[in-house]
Amino acid sequence: MARPKTITDQRLLDAAGEIIGRNGPGFTLAQVAAEAQVSVGTVAQRFGSKAGLLRALTTHWTGRVALDMRAAAEAHESPVDGLRAAAVVTHLGLGDAETAANHLGQLGVDLVDPVLRGLLGEHYAAMEGELRRAVVAAASDLPRAPDAVRAARVLLAVVNGVSMDWSIRPVGVLGDRLAEDVDAVIDGWRG
Repeated sequence: MARPKTITDQRLLDAAGEIIGRNGPGFTLAQVAAEAQVSVGTVAQRFGSKAGLLRALTTHWTGRVALDMRAAAEAHESPVDGLRAAAVVTHLGLGDAETAANHLGQLGVDLVDPVLRGLLGEHYAAMEGELRRAVVAAASDLPRAPDAVRAARVLLAVVNGVSMDWSIRPVGVLGDRLAEDVDAVIDGWRG
């Protein structure tokens, strides 16, 4: 009979996210294990390798970002405010500039791996889908907006671009910068 898991995948994935934020793509399974307070063998047994851990982490974040975006949108009575919130919540977890730059560095490495690149494509598609849903809900208040598909792509590009720019040139607070730039786009669609 197999022993029950006392160390959850969530605990290991949370530790991996913290370590990537501190160390970027040079992180090790040993650092993840230390953060999670488990043995390296536990991490390796669960995910097989660093690549396996990154795949599991990307898949986890994809499900999480969609839930967070939908909850942010639904928390507002105004569909336009919900759209703003859904767009801004996507990157708030990047933290300070160094953490954001480390995650960005990991993204660069992930893009080289075809499997991770495919998973990232699914991640961005999930984000775009939630933005599209929020744009459709707000459409009557956004008469100058392009169709929902294009509007979602534009907002996702703004959010990703602002996040990348801020991680390289960290002026102010990321959340404020995201809100300002997303507002500029949405306000233009209001007419």
